[in-house]
Amino acid sequence: MNLQAAENFIVNELRRGLSPTLYYHGLHHTLDVAEVALELAAAEGITDPEALALLRTAALYHDAGFLSSYQGHEDEGSALARATLPDFDYSDAQIAQICGLITATKYPQEPQNHLEEILCDADLDYLGRPDFVPISTSLFDELTARQLIADEYAWFQLQARFLAGHHFWTPTAIARRAAPKQARLDHILALLANWPAPGEAEAV
Repeated sequence: MNLQAAENFIVNELRRGLSPTLYYHGLHHTLDVAEVALELAAAEGITDPEALALLRTAALYHDAGFLSSYQGHEDEGSALARATLPDFDYSDAQIAQICGLITATKYPQEPQNHLEEILCDADLDYLGRPDFVPISTSLFDELTARQLIADEYAWFQLQARFLAGHHFWTPTAIARRAAPKQARLDHILALLANWPAPGEAEAV
């Protein structure tokens, strides 16, 4: 298993192949998830070198499906992993684990083991971080560019549903991120509750 070669390959593919309007799902997100995944793994007591290499590989590939598809990108990312990782001496069993990790990040998340829980938490770590607003705004811009969100009110409704339905899996992420995430949800619910009715702003 040549992790460095696989990393060089997929990072170069993402750098040159991702749409410039993937304001959220760009290379910066992939690299952030890969870094957070290893931080969480260390905090969760994962020390096995092979497990850590598989986790990092999956993090680097988890959104690679955006190279070819916006919808169903997890399946496309798994297909790309199966097609390319044998070139870097990954075994069939290792690739199967990586594809399981990628699939686990599909929402709603359904991780089946500890590594999958870690990657799921790394993927949505920003929900409980201080940089939530700029990161979530980048997702709004990305969805707007694809005409997948109608307006700001619809966006905050979507955010509220997403935050309410999401939960972290690992004890580390729960301890670090659950309370700030709940505060974000409370703030958004308050915004929605006080949203001006149509025509109200014009009448003032």
